Amino acid sequence: MTLADAAGLLGATLILMAFALVQAKRLDPHRAAALLMNLFGASLVMASLARRFNLAAFLLEAAWALVALWGLARLAAARLRRR
Repeated sequence: MTLADAAGLLGATLILMAFALVQAKRLDPHRAAALLMNLFGASLVMASLARRFNLAAFLLEAAWALVALWGLARLAAARLRRR
């Protein structure tokens, strides 16, 4: 197994863990933990695509990462408004 493969597997595991924990109501999808799991997971999958690029997979993971970043930005903005 290559480093790229390991990164992709870890990324996919993070995304699937976040999804499963949200479905089990053990993780709030609007909180930082779930968003960070999705952001890092998608980033690792995108990094794994450097070895064997796949446009569809890259676009899916890029969108996944951008949505997670958007959620994190909304959390940060809400915290700033409360101060």
